[in-house]
Amino acid sequence: MTAEVGLSGLAAASALGRDADAQLTGVLSGTAAFGPVRRFDVGGRGVRVAATLPDAGSLIDELADVTAGACQHAGLDAEARANSHLLLAVHAFPDAARLSGQSWRTAADLATMLASRVGLGQVSRVYTCACVSASTAIADAAAMISRGRAERIVVAAGYLVESDQFALFDSGRALATDGSVRPFSAGRTGLLLGDAVAAVVLEPVAAIRRRGGQVLARLVGWGRAGDAYHAVRPHPSGHGMARAIGAALRRAGVPAEALGYVNAHGTGTSFSDAAESAALHRALGPAARQVPVSSTKATHGHALEASGLLELVVTVLAMRAGMLPVNAGFLAPDKDCELNVIASGPRPVVGEYALSVNAAFGGANTALVVRT
Repeated sequence: MTAEVGLSGLAAASALGRDADAQLTGVLSGTAAFGPVRRFDVGGRGVRVAATLPDAGSLIDELADVTAGACQHAGLDAEARANSHLLLAVHAFPDAARLSGQSWRTAADLATMLASRVGLGQVSRVYTCACVSASTAIADAAAMISRGRAERIVVAAGYLVESDQFALFDSGRALATDGSVRPFSAGRTGLLLGDAVAAVVLEPVAAIRRRGGQVLARLVGWGRAGDAYHAVRPHPSGHGMARAIGAALRRAGVPAEALGYVNAHGTGTSFSDAAESAALHRALGPAARQVPVSSTKATHGHALEASGLLELVVTVLAMRAGMLPVNAGFLAPDKDCELNVIASGPRPVVGEYALSVNAAFGGANTALVVRT
């Protein structure tokens, strides 16, 4: 017998703001948070724009704030925190250490420090698998809880825009040359990076209710798959992501037509968006033309290892608020991305299930299904 997995607490910060309300307001308004990079020298770069928190502290400080905030939101006292596992998604060698003067060197060091700062019992795993790091952590946490291997798991993730990754994406000509991210749109020119730190608390639904907590959402399905096609490009047919989506829907026990929203990976790059559109058509069939789709990266940017968690948080917030985020920056339909894109403004939620998908270099794909 498996346990139903519930989300009992959440917190997030990005260039949209420092609390959950700011994330929801930002993604619903479609107002992009991109601006000139002032954190480090971008004088020699072709693109000089990102979505950054103007007052960002060190990565450990930002992570500690949101993780403590998620625990507080879930109503966890010191004893409950001490009995909680931590799963952390970050870069393998977090470069923010250079900016903050912290003594830690690796992601494992950072996780240990974070657990100590927030009072969490143990670090179970650290994820450094690029842009599916956080969503993979969520899937693992859900599997552990549903199988009775853990009673409570805190999943945290963080990325602060720094010079090395910025330089890599700029030199690879992946950054948007017009300063806007335009997922699934004609005229899209690339992605833009963004700060994000987020944390959620996952527990069995029955346990949340026993202690009088609130079930914010249920994580009902998760799936992962690889396509092993190219080091940095997804397979044009989207078969890896389609398999991940199919696995998540089967686990959730819901048909594609039941989905009320897809928060897409939607980076705004030519190859990735076309492949993701193909994946959605392959996995959802005729429903791919009906289910509302948007990518919130158009407002808060691509937060790499933290993307999956920030996007899960805003998906839950939007579904609970009854309004779906706008796909900001959209100019016109693209023949390679025939989806029901939320382009003109936020839409009312119809249905109780939402799908959040992510992909990463190397052909890794994840899909999460939530019910509110």
